[in-house]
Amino acid sequence: MNPKYPIYIISKGRWESRQTARSLEKINVPYHIVVEPQEYNQYAAVIDPDKIYVLPFSNLGQGSIPVRNWVWEHSASIGSRRHWIMDDNIWEFYRLNHNLKVRVDSGTIFKAAEDFTDRYENVALSGFNYELLCPRKKKLPPFYPNTRIYSCILIKNDIPYRWRGRYNEDTDLSLRALKDGWCTVLFNAFLANKTGTMRMKGGNTDELYAGVGSENKETDGRWKMAESLRQQHPDVVDIIYKWDRWQHLVNYKPFAKNKLIKRKDVIIQKGVNNYGMKFVEIGDDK
Repeated sequence: MNPKYPIYIISKGRWESRQTARSLEKINVPYHIVVEPQEYNQYAAVIDPDKIYVLPFSNLGQGSIPVRNWVWEHSASIGSRRHWIMDDNIWEFYRLNHNLKVRVDSGTIFKAAEDFTDRYENVALSGFNYELLCPRKKKLPPFYPNTRIYSCILIKNDIPYRWRGRYNEDTDLSLRALKDGWCTVLFNAFLANKTGTMRMKGGNTDELYAGVGSENKETDGRWKMAESLRQQHPDVVDIIYKWDRWQHLVNYKPFAKNKLIKRKDVIIQKGVNNYGMKFVEIGDDK
């Protein structure tokens, strides 16, 4: 079972690693990867050209914002109600159930997430939590409502926003939607395992994150990222120093009042629908 909404991977300088593309191909999930024209040949040498969208611009120096907005417009132009947008450094997907994190071998988790999201008329964004943030021995709800959605995002195309800024664009988009009364859904039942920011060459590593770890706030990329978000949302964002780096701290408590509104035409069947998913033990020789 595969997703009904289109999946876009935004990528720059990572045709060799192409982690998200590899992970989706491994589980036979269709996708398109969006690249700048000067890198088309490198990507086309390792990815089916039919899966590649080439941007009409390059090297704008604005991080991922222009490509994210291009993806949004493209998905709307083909008549899709929502679209998935993914970073290019996701290397595995999991289902978390009964204290087990199990690697998936199909796109069923995407379809299940889409169906749940579509039950409600006011979910602007949904997506998968990071595997690292969901310890399997900790009791977790199947999803967190009304928080940030990162890296693997299902976006409602007709919400009145577009990507903006230069840093923390996913947190900013989540906050703008939440402040206007929309809901977000961050799935813990379905997880993405992602290589950490600034741990891979390519992407926006050199363009946006220069100077990280500097004692001078004015040249520290992490400080600039956090300060940018604080300026956009001073009512809910503070800056803290933690884990040897500057980080933003967002207060999501004001958005607890945002309630999911079920669509009137949706009938939820009783019982558990596992979408045919089951746990299969795989031996060492597989």
